[in-house]
Amino acid sequence: MSEAPIDGGNRQADFERKIVAPQQLGERVASLARPLVFTNGCFDVLHRGHVSLLAEARSLGTALIVALNSDASVRRLGKGDGRPVNTLADRLAIIAALQAVTLVTWFDEDTPLQRILDCRPDILVKGGDWPVDRIVGNREVGGWGGRVFSLPFIHQTSTTALLEKIRRL
Repeated sequence: MSEAPIDGGNRQADFERKIVAPQQLGERVASLARPLVFTNGCFDVLHRGHVSLLAEARSLGTALIVALNSDASVRRLGKGDGRPVNTLADRLAIIAALQAVTLVTWFDEDTPLQRILDCRPDILVKGGDWPVDRIVGNREVGGWGGRVFSLPFIHQTSTTALLEKIRRL
């Protein structure tokens, strides 16, 4: 039995349906089971620390929304020359492909506050380098009865350190 040839046309991978434009976030979130968990970041060069954080964040609720900094937003953070390494479109696809992630969106502003307000999560999560009182959205999420967590790092990895190691090779 012969198989049909693979067509490299305009097919969309299933995980790409998880990518949601900011203006459609509220509508898509409305159909998700609660409790809803939200986190954000650049997620430029994905590493074990990232996926561990996302898996742990998801375990705190039923659905996980991840908001990525746009390319311009990453550049404004001053993470170094040539950052982001991966474009927003590539970063969105990679994060969407992760099992722990329910939906992924983005923000062009310096902070994800508007995306937090758009989806009103029950739980807000950042990595352990963020004290809870400095997490953007802490006051808002707490104000509607949600919880905010700064999850300790399980693996001491960073994109900046990884890129420095690559450059030394």
